Amino acid sequence: MVAIEKIDTSLKSQVRRFMHIPFQFYENTPQWVPPILIDVETMLNRKKHPFYEHSDGEFFIATRSGKDVGRLAVFENRHFNEYHGTRMAQFYFFECEDNPETAEELFNRAFEWAKGRGLDTMIGPKGLGPLDGYGMLEKGYEHRQMMTMMNYNHPYLVQLVKELGFEKEVDFVSCYLGADVFDLPERVHHIADRVQQRGTLSVKRFRNKKELIAWAPRIGKAYNQAFVKNWEYVPLTDREIDFVVDNIMTIANPKLIKIINHGEDVVGFLFGFPDVSAALQRSKGRLLPFGIIDILLELRRTKWVALNGTGILSEFQGRGGNALLYSEMEKTVKEFGFEHADLTQVAETAVEMRHDLENVGGKPYKNHRVFRRKI
Repeated sequence: MVAIEKIDTSLKSQVRRFMHIPFQFYENTPQWVPPILIDVETMLNRKKHPFYEHSDGEFFIATRSGKDVGRLAVFENRHFNEYHGTRMAQFYFFECEDNPETAEELFNRAFEWAKGRGLDTMIGPKGLGPLDGYGMLEKGYEHRQMMTMMNYNHPYLVQLVKELGFEKEVDFVSCYLGADVFDLPERVHHIADRVQQRGTLSVKRFRNKKELIAWAPRIGKAYNQAFVKNWEYVPLTDREIDFVVDNIMTIANPKLIKIINHGEDVVGFLFGFPDVSAALQRSKGRLLPFGIIDILLELRRTKWVALNGTGILSEFQGRGGNALLYSEMEKTVKEFGFEHADLTQVAETAVEMRHDLENVGGKPYKNHRVFRRKI
C-alpha cells in the first residue's frame, strides 16, 4: 500500500529525503545528470526563493513499506495566472517507481491541494523560473541531459501521466548543431556587419562577471519584453531577475553571453553556457568539497555549449537583428573551440525561431512535452 506524506520544508532531513529520491531511479542511467543539490534545496526554501514572495507550493513523498518510492511538487504561480487569466496549478519534480498506483496517489494529493485553492487545471512539468527545464523528455533518451536546464526522465513516466488523463499542452524542441556544419552564408555576416556600421544595432560583450552583473537589470527588462508571446512567459520580478543572475554565475562564462543593443536599450541576447554535465555526474550534484573545482575545470575542457535563452525583440527581427544574432551565435561556437552546440528548448509555438535554427543547420534531436489535465 502506498502512503503519501507532505514534507515539512523547514526540516532539513525531509528536504534531503525529497532531493535524493531520483538517485535510486537513475543510478544506472548514464544519460541522467544529477541536479546541483544546493539549487534544489533553495527551490524548497520558502525564505530564500523569490517565487514564494508571490506564489505558493507543496511537496509530497510517496512511501511503500517504509521506503521512499516517489515524489511530486505542486505550485500555484499567481503571477502566471494573473497575467494569462487562468487558474492553473503546475507540477514539477515528478519521480516515481514504475507503478500506476503510486503515480495516481501522488497526483491525487496534488489535485486536492490545487482544487482547494480554486484552481481548475494542472500543467507540467513546469518549475519556478526560466532556468527550470520545461516538460518531460519523450524523444532523445539516448542523449545525455544538458546540464540541469533540461529534464531527463525514464519513458515509463510519460506513460504514467498519460494513463492519468494528461494530454499534450506544448512541446519544446532542442536542436543539435555541429560546428563542422555551422557555416552561415556570407550574406548573413554582411547584413550583421552593415547594421552595426550604420549604428542601428551593436553587440555588447562582457569581459568579466562584475560587468555582467551590472547589466542584469537591463537584461531582465529585455527578457520581459522579448518573450511576451511565448507560452511559458510570465514577467519576472526584480528579485527573480537578481536570483537568476546569481544562479547562473556558478557556470557562466561572461564572454559567452552577448547583448544586442539599440542605442542604450537591450533588444536581444544570446546566452551561451559551457556544458558541465560530466562534472555534475562525477560529483553527484554536490559542489563541496571538490565538485566546484571539477566544474571549473570542466568549463575549460568541455566541447559542448548550451545556447539557452536566445531572443530578439520582434520589431528588430526584420531589420538585421536576426542576422546579427545568428552571426554572433556562429562566432560563439567556433571562436571558443566548441564542437557541439545544443540549441535548448525552443517552444513549438515560436515558429520563426524554429525555422531559423533549422535553416542554420540545427537538427531536432530532443523533445520535451508539457502536459495538461482538467481537475
